[in-house]
Amino acid sequence: MIDRAFAPVAAAIAAGRIPGAVLALHDATGRHLRVAGMAQTVPDPVPMAADTWFDLASLTKVVFTTTAILRLVEQGRIGLDDPLASVIPDLRQYAVATAAERRLTFRQCLAHQTHLPAVEPLYTYGQSPQTLRAFVLQRDWRAGPPVYSDINFILLGIAIERLTGQALADQPLPPGFSFQPSPEHCAATEFCHWRGRIMRGQVHDENAFALGGAAGHAGLFGTAAALLDFAAGLLTATILSSASIALLRSRHSATRGLGWEVASPGWPGGDGCSAETIGHTGFTGTGLWIDFTAQRAWTLLTNRVHPSRHSDSGIADLRRAVGAQLYPPYTR
Repeated sequence: MIDRAFAPVAAAIAAGRIPGAVLALHDATGRHLRVAGMAQTVPDPVPMAADTWFDLASLTKVVFTTTAILRLVEQGRIGLDDPLASVIPDLRQYAVATAAERRLTFRQCLAHQTHLPAVEPLYTYGQSPQTLRAFVLQRDWRAGPPVYSDINFILLGIAIERLTGQALADQPLPPGFSFQPSPEHCAATEFCHWRGRIMRGQVHDENAFALGGAAGHAGLFGTAAALLDFAAGLLTATILSSASIALLRSRHSATRGLGWEVASPGWPGGDGCSAETIGHTGFTGTGLWIDFTAQRAWTLLTNRVHPSRHSDSGIADLRRAVGAQLYPPYTR
């Protein structure tokens, strides 16, 4: 199964659409992993390895932030329907009676059901992490329909810092995850014109970088093995309680649960998985999917933005092709 699923990945590498990749699968037969290509092509070639660390990009939202929020709920520190302002009292502190942001709840932010925009170029306003956090909290955000929003998770990251008394970069993490990895162990991402260099071991996302390298929406690095360990912990309810896992799997829209995407037609996890599958992708070329019916999890990690995001990597079709090959034909 793993060789069949890796075939389109190998083809994408051979065609030069992505530099390299690691595909890892966890199922009833054990762990399976395939690796090919390069962790870096410029300025110096570095081969990809099974234990290469990847900039997980938006997988930060589900692996770290969503999990941390649900643990705080389990501890009774917050309720999902509590407003963020109960933890961040200075949120829109100059418009306490009228600001829509003060009514936003943890559940709404996790499920991307707010009026906040998808993204904002925060890094263009300066590089002081504390000043940018204050800007996020005091900004009169333009209203719009619910969209997948980095701003939701930046706010959740600030809430985690307030509740724990620790900066995100200092939060305890399981082995194989870090906000501050060793660059020599990492896959390279993009040549960033703003920073003037190839990014390797520092977060690709400009806003997360300006916020200090760790934010609620991006900044986490990890290995394929660590992601499968995390997925196995959700499958066995050892990372979160069964009640919390039921919450994160609950549908809050046609395509989203709490933090995670849920299986839906045309989604990145392919059409073969069960309806009880959750997943998420990251802009740098990462992804993780967990099928609770099949008791199967898989992660496809690529550095598809290296050396530039401005090329057609075909990552959307590649993810779906891999997902399809991880299931027998009769399930599709």
